[in-house]
Amino acid sequence: MSPRPPTLIFAGGGTGGHLFPGIAVADEIRRRRPDAAITFVGTKGKIEARVVPARGYPFVTIWITGFPRRLSLETVLFPFRIVVALVQSLVLIRRRSPDAVVGTGGYVCGPVVYAAQILGIPTLVQEQNSMPGVTTRLLAPRATEVHITFESSRRHLKRQDNIHVSGNPTRGVLGTVSRSDAAGFFGLDPARRTLLVFGGSLGATSINRALLPAAPGFAAEGIQIVWQTGEQDFDLVRTTMDKEGDNVRVYRFIDSMEYAYAVCDLVVCRSGAGAVAELTRVGLASVLVPYPFAAADHQTENAKVMAGAGAAMLVPDREAPALLPPAIRELLRDPERRKSMADAARRLGKPLATSALAEAVLRVARR
Repeated sequence: MSPRPPTLIFAGGGTGGHLFPGIAVADEIRRRRPDAAITFVGTKGKIEARVVPARGYPFVTIWITGFPRRLSLETVLFPFRIVVALVQSLVLIRRRSPDAVVGTGGYVCGPVVYAAQILGIPTLVQEQNSMPGVTTRLLAPRATEVHITFESSRRHLKRQDNIHVSGNPTRGVLGTVSRSDAAGFFGLDPARRTLLVFGGSLGATSINRALLPAAPGFAAEGIQIVWQTGEQDFDLVRTTMDKEGDNVRVYRFIDSMEYAYAVCDLVVCRSGAGAVAELTRVGLASVLVPYPFAAADHQTENAKVMAGAGAAMLVPDREAPALLPPAIRELLRDPERRKSMADAARRLGKPLATSALAEAVLRVARR
């Protein structure tokens, strides 16, 4: 007789970096156990409200936001939101009776995982960043298991016996596309040097503006550019780069990143946990420009780990206009250094993270 179907709750969202690792693990669990009952918890109006239902998972919302960084009405409402979200989470867990609750970071998972801990439900917390977020640090002491991406994260957590270094889950399709197929996808020449630029789903204005004056020169040298600008800068970048012939592809958003990674020789991007995990999985040299307003400056910490391992160059956001173009030019002219950086990135990668975390969730659920 097969084991009883596991009932699981995943909580995490607000940003793709907190959502997609949970979806990757849930997909792997669903592959192994098609009978698993998996529910996602998130908030209205954020990325999870659109993505989760489209992936076929039941989706429940709670009334919660991140802590306001400026004094406003939200500052007054925040304690009430915490209480309401906790009550909503307690009611949900009572109704669903999950075997385990999984939190993938961010403010969304705080009330849900804490409610499960109050009720004695096994919990697993997954942290993507090298500097664990406030929510992870609060939940970790009472969690059944805590899974971190970087070994260096251990020193930021008080309890050590429940910590596992598993890596950050990424999509299995990454690394499966050939360069020639990827070049065909974008209509580019696979034999020419290609730069990939992106800043996350919303783009990164400071990266776009820092690169835009130099980009025509790159294109004139025969360098191909695949550029995800985000919505805000799309028209500006496209209008500027349309004059540069057939060397540049400009997009608001790239859905098929497996093709973008496969066609490029160098990546310029932010250093969110998801981007770093993908760069290390596919093994690519990169120039990382950390978002300077990330909580606890965790993107800078992520970039320092990569740069310290020789896998990336770190360019501070405020210095991007001066330092980013020469850094790109230097690396595109040095294939040996790019290869060394790519190898270093690959050594940091944990391609089995999704599988390891799926096993861990199912293990915790059986307790």
